[in-house]
Amino acid sequence: MRAAVVSQYREPLTLEDRPLPTPGAGQVLVRLEACGLCHTDIHAINGDWPVRPALPFVPGHEGVGIVEGLGDGVTTREVGQRVALPWLGYACGECRYCIDGRENLCEAQHNTGYSVDGGYAEYAVAEARFAVPVPDGVAPLDAAPLTCAGVTTYAAVKAARVVPGERVAVFGIGGLGHLALQYARLVGAQVVAVDITEEKLDLAVELGADHAINATEVDPAQAIRHLGGADVAIVLAVAPSVFDQAYRSLNRGGRLVLVSLPADGTLTVPVFDTVLKGISIVGSIVGTRQDLVEVFALHAAGRTRVVAAERDIRDVNEAVAEVLAGEVPARLVFVYESALPVETPAHNAASARE
Repeated sequence: MRAAVVSQYREPLTLEDRPLPTPGAGQVLVRLEACGLCHTDIHAINGDWPVRPALPFVPGHEGVGIVEGLGDGVTTREVGQRVALPWLGYACGECRYCIDGRENLCEAQHNTGYSVDGGYAEYAVAEARFAVPVPDGVAPLDAAPLTCAGVTTYAAVKAARVVPGERVAVFGIGGLGHLALQYARLVGAQVVAVDITEEKLDLAVELGADHAINATEVDPAQAIRHLGGADVAIVLAVAPSVFDQAYRSLNRGGRLVLVSLPADGTLTVPVFDTVLKGISIVGSIVGTRQDLVEVFALHAAGRTRVVAAERDIRDVNEAVAEVLAGEVPARLVFVYESALPVETPAHNAASARE
C-alpha cells in the first residue's frame, strides 16, 4: 500500500510502499477513502509539541474508509461498513475519565496519526471500539473533516454552555472555524467571525455569521465590545495576539474557550479582571465518540455544511504548504482512489463467520 511517511521532523514527507497492515485482536483493517489535513498533523510533522511522535510515522486523524478485515474478537463492526478514524484512537475504558464520559481525557489514550499510524495511507488498522460508524447520507469528503474539525468545535461549543441569544465570537475561520460558527448558530447564538482573510470572512457570512471582523483592519476586541461584547470567545487561531484579543472581547461572566495549540503557547491573564468579572477559562480537547456520533447525525440531517477541497496524497507536501500559507478557505482532504479491496486472512475469517 502507499503511505505518506514522516521520517524526520521538519522535512518533507516521503511516499512509501508498505506492507498491508494486519489487524490484531480487537482491531479492524480499514481501506481509506479520504483523510483530512488538520493543522495538528503539521505540528506532528514538525515535532512541535513536548511529546513527539516516534519516528517514522504516518500522520492523519481525519480518516474515513471501509472496513475490509476484522481481528480476533471483533463483533461490533462489519466488513463493508464505513467508519471514521478520529484523533482518539484508544482509551482504556476503566479510568475515572472514561467511566464518567470524559474519555478524551484518558491518560492511557492513543492518538491516531500521532502515537499510532494514521490515515495518510491507503490502509490503516484501528481499534474497533474507536472506529466510529459513519451513517448513510454522510459522504466521505464531508465525514473526514467532521471527524476532527467537526467534533472538536462541537465539543468546544458544548463546553462553553452557550445559552440561546448569547454572542459567540469565533477567532479563526477555517477548517475548524467554519464548523464552529455553525454549531454556535444551532444552539441559538449570535455569531461574530474574526479572521485576517476576507475570503474566509465572506465564507463565514455565507454560513450565517451575524458579523465579520477583519483583525488586520481593526482591534477585534474593541469591535466586539462595540457590538455589545462576547459572552463566549472560542479561540481556533494560533497567533499569540489572538488569545489576548479574545479575552478582552468578553463580557462579565464570559467564557474563554481554548482549542488551538500553538507550538510555544502561554496565556497571561489579569487576575483582578478575571475574578471581578467572573471570567471562566476553559480548555477543550477534541471530543468523545458520542460527540462524533452527534456530529454525524447533525450533518446527516442537513444541519451543517462542510467546505472542503480534494487533494491527492502524492501532493501531500504541497498541501501542507497551502495550509501554512493560509491559502485554504476551509479544509483540504486527501481522497484515495487506488486502494482496492483485498483478501486478507482477517477478511477471510470474517467472511467465514457471516
